[in-house]
Amino acid sequence: MTRPAAPAPRGVRTDRPPSAGAGAGPRRPSVRALVTRGALPVAMVLWLVSLRHVRLERMDDLGLIEVLPVLFWVALGLLTLGFAVQLRGPRLSHAWSAAYVVGLIAIVHATPSLLHPDVRYSWAWKHVEVVDAFLRHGGPVPRPGWLDIYNQWPGFFAVNGLVLRATGLPSAMGYAHWATPVADVLLIGPLILLYRTITRDWRLVWGAVWIFFSCMWIGQDYFAPQTFGFLLFVTVLAMVLKQLAPVRPPGAPADPPPAGATGAAAVREGWRPTRFLMVLLLVAVLVTSHQLTPLMLIVFLTALSLPRRNRRVVLPVLACAVVLQAVWLATAARPYISANLRSFVAVVASPDANAPTWLTGLGSPAPGQVLLAWVDRGLSAAVVLLAAVALLRRPWTRRTALPYLLIAPMPMPALNSYGGEMIFRAYLFALPAAAMLVSALVLRTGAPARWRWRVRLRAVASFALLLAFLGGLVFGYYGKEMMESFTSREVAATEFLYRTAPAGSLVVTVTNNVPDIDKDYDQHDRVVIAWNQLENRKLLVRDPLAGLDQAVSLAAPPGPVYLVLNRAQTAECYITGVLPADTVPRLEAAVDGSHLFSPVFRNSDAVVYELVDHNAPEIQPHPQQQPQQPRSQQQHGGQP
Repeated sequence: MTRPAAPAPRGVRTDRPPSAGAGAGPRRPSVRALVTRGALPVAMVLWLVSLRHVRLERMDDLGLIEVLPVLFWVALGLLTLGFAVQLRGPRLSHAWSAAYVVGLIAIVHATPSLLHPDVRYSWAWKHVEVVDAFLRHGGPVPRPGWLDIYNQWPGFFAVNGLVLRATGLPSAMGYAHWATPVADVLLIGPLILLYRTITRDWRLVWGAVWIFFSCMWIGQDYFAPQTFGFLLFVTVLAMVLKQLAPVRPPGAPADPPPAGATGAAAVREGWRPTRFLMVLLLVAVLVTSHQLTPLMLIVFLTALSLPRRNRRVVLPVLACAVVLQAVWLATAARPYISANLRSFVAVVASPDANAPTWLTGLGSPAPGQVLLAWVDRGLSAAVVLLAAVALLRRPWTRRTALPYLLIAPMPMPALNSYGGEMIFRAYLFALPAAAMLVSALVLRTGAPARWRWRVRLRAVASFALLLAFLGGLVFGYYGKEMMESFTSREVAATEFLYRTAPAGSLVVTVTNNVPDIDKDYDQHDRVVIAWNQLENRKLLVRDPLAGLDQAVSLAAPPGPVYLVLNRAQTAECYITGVLPADTVPRLEAAVDGSHLFSPVFRNSDAVVYELVDHNAPEIQPHPQQQPQQPRSQQQHGGQP
């Protein structure tokens, strides 16, 4: 009879392989572990080193893509390789997964912040000035001009005002420079919460988070109400889905779902009062902060309420969202709704309302921008197509909320163009669901031992696909950098303007692409010639000085008049084709040769003129005409 082995003493490992001798040293880390732990730090170092060799003055049609060195692309590829390897490892580390996603956000979204000393994108400058104006006036801004829409949706600006008062910062400009990477990092939590309501497979969850940030080329993550609203939107959706019980339909599925895959089906026990009040608070803040996102939330909640088993959870939130939105539109936002009701009805009946801006411009877009448009649309189409294939190839996904979340925003472009941007916004709001579906399709793990070659082939294919996603992303995100960033000399011109221009001045620009041009917007009037009627723009192209004279005379200014021309306005005309590429240089030459305006500030990137002959016959008002904002500005107040 064999004697039982004596129990091992406490502290002695018994899971050592049989071949390991008593004197064997610690096991060496595997190649997979070395790649996982080494790729991230090496990629980040290569990225930071690569930024030292960027020459921004060499940018052309394709923006940053043309000036980023090889090391940058090596860093991005190495980071993707490390993430793909660790995602398929035997043990998934949440810490490493989160670190890789943050690394991706840093490389893609912090690069412009590191390369440019000032805030990127003119709309971000505008939003900073709105926050400052709200602080100066302690609330809504009197005499806001064309920015009156922000008085009617003040939530985002009020929240930032509270942040400034709590921190003691003098202006939001200090953190608006880093708003994009910070906003994206904050979005990781709501995305994980949303995806965990769909599946308990953490590999699919982290894969979906990575794919989301790899395909979000729309650029709606800067310092803006849209960014704030989208963060609230994803959070509310995740909290609603979390209330739906994970009930699997009877019968074994043909395609077994990953471990813990759940369906948004029967209701658990309804809403707890505290959680429901938290959701209502988020919805209320969202309703007061942005025009479009609350409507998108209502559309999504309506789609989620279609299955009867979901209604006990979804309908109370949907009803409250509808009531809050209706009350807000009927009270605080009533002036905007009344002024734009006809245009809302008109765009529904306009099949061409979603045409890109450059299709109706007077110039042609830069050649590189045509390529960029095809790449962006190709990436969007590929993501939606792969998501649709996932619904067919992964039956378990059809028992979740993913089909409703994917399809919900698709009809929106037919209802309102949102300045020609609705089709892109629909993609943005469908992207969280699409990213989860693509993850379920391409990152599926596990296979019989005899099919290991399929696992390896799938791993290589998924890595190539992740690289392709990032390739498409950089085109959309960096392709307009030449017009979306500003030099310190352009900023100096605007600073001089507002140091010297007295209150009541009129500031004229060709386009709105000027840094901080809306500073003290409640004290100055603005004219953007590219936003005037088509006849006025044609006159500017035909005869620059006559077009300028007409723009000033239409405004009938009572005080001083200033004209600001800069490099970024020239770049916008060239990149977008809103006006011929030589419009700004021709106007500058015409003004220099006239007696109407005198230059009061000039450097290599910008010039500021002041009107010196107010009584010239060309400047006299023309009461029969009125300046007109373009359709995109009328519909949503210029909110991009």
